[in-house]
Parts: sequence; C-alpha cells; structure tokens
Amino acid sequence: MAVSCLLGVWVACPKVAAHPVLAAPPDYPYVGGFDRFTAQEDDDAKVAEGGLLLLSELNCVSCHAPSSEWKERLPGRAKISLDGVGSRLGEDDLWLFIRSPQHRKKGTLMPGLFAGEDRDPKAVEALVSYLATLKKEPRKFPQGDVARGRTLYHTVGCVACHDPAAVADYRPAEAPANLEVEEPGHPSYPILLADRYDANALAAFLKDPLSIRKHGRMPSTELTDQEAADLSAYLHISREPLVVQERTLLAVPKQSAEEGKRQFTSQRCDACHETPTVAEATKGEAAPRGKAMAELRAGQGCLSKEKKAGTPDYGLSEFQVKALTLALKLIQGPAKPAPQTVAQKSHDFLIRMDCYACHEWRATGGLEEARAQYLTVYEAAAHSMGEIGRLPPKLDNVGRKLTRAWFEKLLWGSGGGVRGYMTTRMPRFGKENTQDFIAGFQEACKAEKPVEMDTSGLAKHHRAENGRTLIGVGKGGLGCVSCHGLKDRKSLGVPVVNLTHTAQRLQPEYFKELLLNPQVTQPGTLMPPLFIGRKAADKEIEMLWTYLKELDQSRLPEGLLQTGDYELKPEKTGKPIVFRTFLEGAGMHAVAVGFPQQIHVAFDALEAHWAIAWKGRFVDAMTTWEERAMTPAKPLGEKVQTFPARMTLAKLTSANDAWPETYGTSAGYISKGYRIGKDGVPIFLYLVEGLMVEDSIRPSADKKSLRRTVTVKSWVPSDGWYFLGISKNAKPQPLVWKDGAATFEESIVP
Repeated sequence: MAVSCLLGVWVACPKVAAHPVLAAPPDYPYVGGFDRFTAQEDDDAKVAEGGLLLLSELNCVSCHAPSSEWKERLPGRAKISLDGVGSRLGEDDLWLFIRSPQHRKKGTLMPGLFAGEDRDPKAVEALVSYLATLKKEPRKFPQGDVARGRTLYHTVGCVACHDPAAVADYRPAEAPANLEVEEPGHPSYPILLADRYDANALAAFLKDPLSIRKHGRMPSTELTDQEAADLSAYLHISREPLVVQERTLLAVPKQSAEEGKRQFTSQRCDACHETPTVAEATKGEAAPRGKAMAELRAGQGCLSKEKKAGTPDYGLSEFQVKALTLALKLIQGPAKPAPQTVAQKSHDFLIRMDCYACHEWRATGGLEEARAQYLTVYEAAAHSMGEIGRLPPKLDNVGRKLTRAWFEKLLWGSGGGVRGYMTTRMPRFGKENTQDFIAGFQEACKAEKPVEMDTSGLAKHHRAENGRTLIGVGKGGLGCVSCHGLKDRKSLGVPVVNLTHTAQRLQPEYFKELLLNPQVTQPGTLMPPLFIGRKAADKEIEMLWTYLKELDQSRLPEGLLQTGDYELKPEKTGKPIVFRTFLEGAGMHAVAVGFPQQIHVAFDALEAHWAIAWKGRFVDAMTTWEERAMTPAKPLGEKVQTFPARMTLAKLTSANDAWPETYGTSAGYISKGYRIGKDGVPIFLYLVEGLMVEDSIRPSADKKSLRRTVTVKSWVPSDGWYFLGISKNAKPQPLVWKDGAATFEESIVP
C-alpha cells in the first residue's frame, strides 16, 4: 500500500488505482459542454459563447444579475439542497470540503471562500457546526453487492460522464480482444466524496439525485433499491479511515450552529445552496446581492489572480478566465443579443444538460469511443445490430418523432424505455429542468414538408385486422414481427424496438415518414424499405397504425400468436371464472364456470338448464374476443359430460309419473340471469309458473365431484311440484315447503 497526504488527510491507497474514485480529475472546475466544444484555437466569438456557458453553469448569475436582454441566455442552475447533509457526511469531511473544495474534490464547481492568509478558521468551524445539525437519516437499503455494482456502473451509462475503472478492475464488454483498451480522452465529472458518504445515504442519493441536486446535471437512472445499494457498495470499496491532522492542529474552539447559520448567509452560501432553516428565514430574498453583471471588471473579484478570504475561488484555468472575460465583454458591449432560434435554444439546452455526452444532434456530440465500449446488450442477438443496438440513438429527428406525452415519460416520468435489449438507460432530468425544452425542440425538428397521415379511423381501409395481417408473417404479411416484439412477446429474430406503445410514443406523421423512406428519415437504421414500390403504401401504413392504436383490443399477429394465448386459467387466478360465450354443448347463450379445482360446468342461459361438465383445462377465449364470426368455443379439458336436457321442476300427480320431455322456453321457463355469490360462484335465476329458482354448482370438498344446490321460492307455495336432479341416478322428489322455500342438493361426478 502507498501513503499519500491531501490537505492534512493521510490515507492508504492501493498500488493500482483501479477504482473510479481514485481517477485523476481535472485541475479546474469541470463543465463538460465547455471543455468539449470550446478550444484554445477558436476565435474570440466562439470562446465568448463558451464563456456564457461558464457564467451560467458556475452560477455566477446567482450573485451577479444580468441585464434583461441577457437573462434568457444565462439561466443559471437550481440550488443544491443541503437538507440531510449532516447525515450524509461526517464533520471532518465537511470541514475539508468547505476549507478548500478544489483540493478536496478536484473538478468541483464549488468555489473556495477561505483562501489566503486572511482566512477565518472560526467561520469554517461554524459552518461545519451548522451543517452537521441538518440531519435526515436515510432509510435502510438492502445489502449491496460490489460485483453487481461494478457491472452496473460500467454498463448503465455512468461512464458517459464519469471515469471508468482501470482495466485491471473492469474490462469493457465491447473492447476488442487482445488489444490495449483505449482510455477516455475527454475529462470526467469528479466522483470523489462518493466514498465518504454514508452507505445508505449514497444509495439514497443514487436512487434520487434530483432531490438534492435539483438542477438535473446529475440525473436519475431509475435504479431499484438493490441496484442503488450495489452501486453504493462498489463506490465504497476504496474507503479508508479519515484523519484530518490540520483541523486537529488548528484546535479551533467549537463554534455554535447559530453562528454557522449566520455565516451561511453572510458568506452567500445560500446563493447556490438551500437549507430548510435558511430557506424559511430568507423567504422572498431571491434577488442576487452582488454587483450587477454589467458592472463587473476583468481581473477583479472571482477573476482576480489574488486570492483572499470572502472572494470565491473557483480554481479557474487560464483558458476559462479568458472565456469568462470575453463573455463579460460581450454582455457589457453596446450590441444586444440577437434573438435565438428554436434550434439554438435546443442546442444550448443539450449542452447545458450535457445530453451530448451520450447523444448526437446535427453532427454535434455523441459518446466517445473510449466510453462507448463499455455499453453493451443483454441479448446476444442484439449484437447483430452493431452500435445502434447498444448506444443511445441520435436525436436529429426526435423532436418530430416523439409525442409530448412520451417526452414527459423520458425526461421526468417513467416507463418510457422501449430498447430493453440495451444495458444503458435513459436518465430522468426532472420536470422543472426540462418541461420548457420540449415544445422548442419539437419545433426545431419539424420536417420542411410533413407527410399527411389519416388516423381518423373513418376510412373503409382503417381496419385493425388488416394491419394485423400486414405486421405478421403469414399470407399477405410484411414480417415486421421478425424484428419487432409486441406486448410481452419478443421478436422472432433480432430484438429491436418493441412496438406495443407505438401509437402513444410516435407522432403518426413521423411513423409514415419512416416507413416510406427509412434511411432518409433515420440514417443508419436497419429498417428495410418495405413500402417502396407498393401501390397502396399510404393505405397500408394507415392500416398498421390502426392496428397498433387498437393493440389492446386486438389479438397478436401471425408469428407471435401462440396456442393458449387466450386460454382462461382459473387455477392461476385462484378463484372462479365466469365466461359468457358460444360454447359447444351449451349453445349460443352459454355461461361457462371455471373453478381453480379444474372441474368446470356450463349453463344454457336461454333454456335455463345445466348443459355440460368437464375436468382439466377450462376454455380458450380467442374466438369470442377476436373473431367477428364467433366460432363456438370448445371445452379444453377431458371427459366432457352432457347433462340430460330436461326441466328442473314439474307438476306431477305422483313421483311415478313420466317426467315431461319439454324443457326450457317450451316449458314456460324464463331465464333471469345470475348473481355472483360471496365465494365468486354464479347463482343462476329462472322462473316457472310463479316459482323463483336459484341454481348453483360448486366443486365438492374432495375436488372429485360437484355439489349442486337448488332453492325454490314462492309467495304462495302450492302442492304437486317435484324436483328432478341431473345426476345419473336422480329420481323425482316432492317440494317440501318451509317458510316459503324448498331446497335440494345433489352430488354429480363428471
């Protein structure tokens, strides 16, 4: 082990710096959009644009108000919440970071306020005392797994912004075998201090970073509790005991939290941070309290080379100072800023939020190869798609591709992912940070000549069944399901985008534009030009759209449809299933009753009698739900028993009389439907000559037979009525009235 010292912190470090926490960050405040898109050799106008980005991202506007003309170009960043910081970090960690942020966490945007010989160590101690009182104990997370956390860190997208580990710790999944792994060329956002967080607090932060860093530059990746715990465990493997010698040697007396709270506002910490107590005390004081931006002078204040306490020290590089100076010159010049186009505003948003770290838009941005090699796929078949199967997509036409509702799912909601074969995930940036971006981006991506698409459903060719044929692999099909999955079904071959939510996700005009000319609309796509040369292409595309719009009401296409897709399975639901259908053996008004015990019956509701019983599987609902012709369904089980077609009650002179052959409507029976009992079993109701009959069948306790219960009710009981069951050895029984009712039970063995 090697030993190193950082600001009086002596720590033991592994000989091989394999962990991302130990990677060397930049020696200046890192703003990804500036570093990547502003270069020393750029002309002054371009460098000044980079300076405007720095003014916003360093949050200079929180202390120095720009003029109204420049306000839109300099939106700044939302405050970072310090609620619970005393539970996330220990007092020594807080002291080190406040004392000199750029030394403790190189690359941070947090300026130091206590540089120079005139610094006040009591102020630092007071701030520590105050922040240590801001407790908010994180909830307990599951035990984390380092190996799973290592894999997650390198595959879900963390490495797009943060350093990957050294190859000794993790080799990229997509790196060519036997070749030296290329290291990232772009600097990375600092990750130091993650290992100093309490393990549960770090998991909570990774699960919901927007609750603390509300500006969205650290977005949410929709981690599960277990995944957050795994990542936390991985980022803690380099954690070492912390000993702060300098603080001990200074021996500053303990300061009060109240004094720390006063220092928090007097040092203007509240310009970039919020705490529950200060937020309440300074309510309504949102205006910047420093000089207006028009009054700032180059080489002074934050841009001065002289460091003194009370003046924010960002540790700026010479190039950053130049860019900021040129930006101030531009702002303070006579020319007003030209109104921005929607494309320019979209670009500014993408660069501020660093969307360009993953995505390319109009030949700008995209993952550098050294980082892209870490992103891979869950399914081996997806490798056949190449980079588009594992890397975030280009955004060139996305503004006219996605509906607003789907943008909301992707940017701050949930459930927007459709590329389940990719390991990388689309992060969430928060509603407040992104809601104003969508409309402008959609406008910026509009087609010069939008295609026309009829989605009314009124045209005669608008039939979901026609679209179902086209999307499948059967006769007349285009084979779309060879690559695309639907609902819970994977595609037959290469797994590309699942089409289940197409009508909610895509704008219909883009859908048609893509199908008519895939390579022009989405360069590099593997989508074949299936509709070129087809005379009815317009109509066929509208048929497909109708099918996808009505997918929840439609059966799956040929190729994905499997035997049993519509099978009703009471043994899985754990309760009876009552299903009205056309059923062989029970007629066109059948009510089938399936039981979890896998013994079933069907009642003919027209003729008011039990028709059949069977064991095993219940019924398949496909013809009932999906066929216009409604071909009668068949019982799927075994040993189908047909009950005798006869009436339940008859008026006889004696039990020896012949039972009438007429039944049902011919015998005057009137069906009155059924009601569901407390146990979920239907009780069928029918009338005959003023008698109300309640008739039900349930499985017996031994699950080998059925138990039928018949209750006959009458306001004026009359003699001469007999009951005849449907069991094999049933014999007529006279109705014995008690309180206006007569009840019979029989056991039936199917």
